[in-house]
Amino acid sequence: MIDSLIHAYTPFLIWVGIGLLGSRLIPDTFLKWLGNGLYWVGVPLQILVLARHTDLSHGVLIPGVAVGVLLLSLMLALFIWQALQWLNSQKQQLEPLDLAVDISLVRGSLGSFILAAILGNTGFVGLTLTQVLTSPKNNDWAVLFSVTNNVVGTYGIAVLIASYFGKNQINNQWWTQLRDLITVPSLWTFLLGLSTQFIQLPAIVESGLEQAVWVVIAFALLLVGLRLGTITGWKSLKIASIASVLKVFVVPVLVGLGATFLGVTGEERLVLVLMSGTPTGLSVLILAEVYDLDRNLLASSIALTFVGLFLALPLWLVWFS
Repeated sequence: MIDSLIHAYTPFLIWVGIGLLGSRLIPDTFLKWLGNGLYWVGVPLQILVLARHTDLSHGVLIPGVAVGVLLLSLMLALFIWQALQWLNSQKQQLEPLDLAVDISLVRGSLGSFILAAILGNTGFVGLTLTQVLTSPKNNDWAVLFSVTNNVVGTYGIAVLIASYFGKNQINNQWWTQLRDLITVPSLWTFLLGLSTQFIQLPAIVESGLEQAVWVVIAFALLLVGLRLGTITGWKSLKIASIASVLKVFVVPVLVGLGATFLGVTGEERLVLVLMSGTPTGLSVLILAEVYDLDRNLLASSIALTFVGLFLALPLWLVWFS
């Protein structure tokens, strides 16, 4: 297990560390350029390569699990927020720095709390972990989970939540959301990869595409480090820690136990646990800017869930591999 952990931690420590060290020197324009490049080129290329080797014999099993994880996280987040709201009303006499005041019942904070708890970084971190910790035969599970999470979660449920709880009243019509959905580049390259599975490419091209996947992963982790290095607000640390525990500990444990109950074991179960317990995705920061949500809470959640991931990985390998 030690070798597996070292293998998993190494790319994170190297590339995220480089990003953290260079975050004060790199202009914000480069971060935006890198983010757009990954969105339009990097991740679609990664999905294209992996989709060419994806086995669809599982049917709707994996997409169903991915949607189920999103809904489970949403219900737990709402339940926990209601519990915190009740505690807040019961402890009005506490000191200003206590939890009761930190979780001021602001509409935007509730939306941010939900997004931090349900949106995982399945495209960058999730696919990296599964490629390092599991065999190639299980890549199709990870790819299907990631695509479903991005389409249904990031570009579906998350937009609805951000629009509903956001402070800005944005004209977000259904056809606008439909346009955003059908223009997701990763969705199209996933379909392209599936439709070209029967086409045999030259060995040098296949090798080049596989190496390109690791280049994309390196740049994605670099972007994570660069973004984490720009975090300046930690005012929402307590409430963000609750969302982070839910994201990287509670939900993955429930998924792992549920998979075991249904007879899914071994690496397949580990893939589901890893993908459901990925850190909060950087996409929440984009939604925070567009819909004027609680940026401090979301930024703190991203940082805390990455720390939580390093603590949780040994547990997932021992319990669910």
